[in-house]
This record gives sequence, C-alpha cells and structure tokens, in this order.
Amino acid sequence: SNIFNILFILGLSALITPLTVAQQLVRLDVPLMIAISIVMLLLALDGRVGRLDGLLLFGGLIIYITFVVRQSLRESAEVKELYNQEFGQGQSPRRMPGWVINAGLVLVGLGMLLAGSHWLVNASINVAQAFGISELVIGLTIIAAGTSLPEVATSIIASVKGERDIAVGNVIGSCIFNILAILGLTSLFSGDGVAVAPAALRFDIPIMIASSAACLPIFFTGYRIGRREGLLFFVMYISYMLYLIMDASGHDALPAYSTAMGMFVLPLIAVTLGVLYVRALRNGK
Repeated sequence: SNIFNILFILGLSALITPLTVAQQLVRLDVPLMIAISIVMLLLALDGRVGRLDGLLLFGGLIIYITFVVRQSLRESAEVKELYNQEFGQGQSPRRMPGWVINAGLVLVGLGMLLAGSHWLVNASINVAQAFGISELVIGLTIIAAGTSLPEVATSIIASVKGERDIAVGNVIGSCIFNILAILGLTSLFSGDGVAVAPAALRFDIPIMIASSAACLPIFFTGYRIGRREGLLFFVMYISYMLYLIMDASGHDALPAYSTAMGMFVLPLIAVTLGVLYVRALRNGK
C-alpha cells in the first residue's frame, strides 16, 4: 500500500498538475516515514512482527498524533489571531451539523468499510487460489490498490482543485498511518503477531524504504513535485508491477528483466535522484 501510495498516487497526481510540498513534510513527516519504514524492517527481520513490536509501533502513532494535533492547534490559534487583526471579529461561523448526524454518518461509513474490507479480502483470496498466485502477490497488487482507492480519489481531486498540499500530505500521512496504526494494531490483536514472508523481507520492504527515501531529494527541488518527477515515480511503479507479474507467473523473461533493472534502470534512477538532491543543496534549499 505504501509503495502504491508514493509511486502511483503521487506520480499520477503530479502528472495532472505539479504539486507543492509543505516545508513540514520535508523537515518532519518524510524523514519520519523513512525512519519508521526502516524500523519496520528491523522488527520484521525475525520473520514476524510480534505483539511487543505492535505495541511499539502503536505507541509511536500516539506520540505522532499528539504532536501533530498540538502543533495544529497552535497554528490555528495564530491564523485566527491574524484573521481577526486583518478583518475584525466578523460574523460567527455557521454551526456544523449536530453531533448525532455526524455520529450516524461515522457509523454508516464504518459499517460500509467493514463490509467492503470483508468482500475485498475474501474475493482476493479466491482469485489467488483460482490462478495459483500467492497471497503475498495478491496483497501487493489487488489489495494494496483497493485499500488505497480513497487516497487515489482524494489526491487526484485535490490536484484538480489546486489543493496541492492536501494531495501530498494525504499520501505521506497514509503511509505513516499504515505502518504505525494498521500494522501495529494488527500485531497487537493477532495471537502470534503478523508473519512476514521472506520474499517481502528480501524485496518488497526494501522497495518500500527506497520509495520513501526517493521522496526527499525530489521534494527538496523547490518544495514541489514536477511532472518529470511524477513520471519517474509512475514509471517506477509500473516497473515494480511488471516484476511482480513476471515473478508470479514464472515468465521466461524474468531473469533478463531483473538484470536490466538491476544493472541499468535502478542505477539510472539513483543517479537522477542524486543529481536532484545536489542541485537542491547548491540552490540552498
């Protein structure tokens, strides 16, 4: 899901319109996303994310949310004060709908979410069994894309409407939440924790970390994601998906494709990101 969020959603959103990146994302949230991705890899090295690991991850979420909320409240107070100084007290804002209506909407939404999750998981398992594909691959493809559809819709709509901070912040926040909350809570409530497939340790989790790390040099280039960077992210995701499909089907071209990716494509991407980072440093950004 994190790989899909970063490479596909950010890439597609930036192709629609260049995205502005808030300084807080570069200074705090993206480094935090990279750090917790590495922590996740370290916790999973024994092949399982246990209950204690889940408690550690979920504790990190509580600390992060507390910090973000306190910072937001402080900024909101400053913005309100500046607004009052500029425009006066003005009219009182309209009242929001009653809490009963809001609570009802939350319950309906949660019910639909639970039903949808149940159908998605069961249908995906049936597809995996019908085609002889491992559940890991199904999780990395169909379920990863399916569970990220809200992020897809939010980021694309935000990009079209010019709310570019929302388009980027939505993706980064979702990635942080996926690890700290979803994996943390799942590990806490699973009897023996969450098993981590060796293939995920060798390939997919490192790809997730690399995708997270790729954000920093791109975000540093003027605090924006241009269409070229969006295209780079999008191509990286397509390349990753092609590898998964070839690997799952045992395609004869897989060895040649892996060699080409390892010797040419990935080094070229690394050099490109390095050049972007050096340029940003020279420009004092």
